[in-house]
Amino acid sequence: MLPIQRWRGGAQGRSRAVGYQGLVWTVATSDDESGDVQAQARRCLALLDQSLAEAGTDKTRLVSAQVFLADMNTKAQFDAVWNPWIGPDPANWPQRACVGAPLAGRCRVEIILLAAAAR
Repeated sequence: MLPIQRWRGGAQGRSRAVGYQGLVWTVATSDDESGDVQAQARRCLALLDQSLAEAGTDKTRLVSAQVFLADMNTKAQFDAVWNPWIGPDPANWPQRACVGAPLAGRCRVEIILLAAAAR
């Protein structure tokens, strides 16, 4: 049986990343909820970069992205952060869903990524 790898985060009862059979799932919300959707998105993406790197992969290996926004009216503002982060090469773009969802506290964005492992 193949082992499941887990990277612990600060939240009780869940992992911030999990790897299995050449795939890596990771999730992030900003650890600073004082900012607007762009500030929180930048922080989420930085945390996701760290998790992907620790799991031996990166954003050029993304397969899927799920974005949850507390307010769908901020989607264009989110995209203004996402698009430069993901880069101009369509060969690196994952399929992506962006949906409105009630998020806890003052959280404006939560992002879930699925990536192919580089190793």
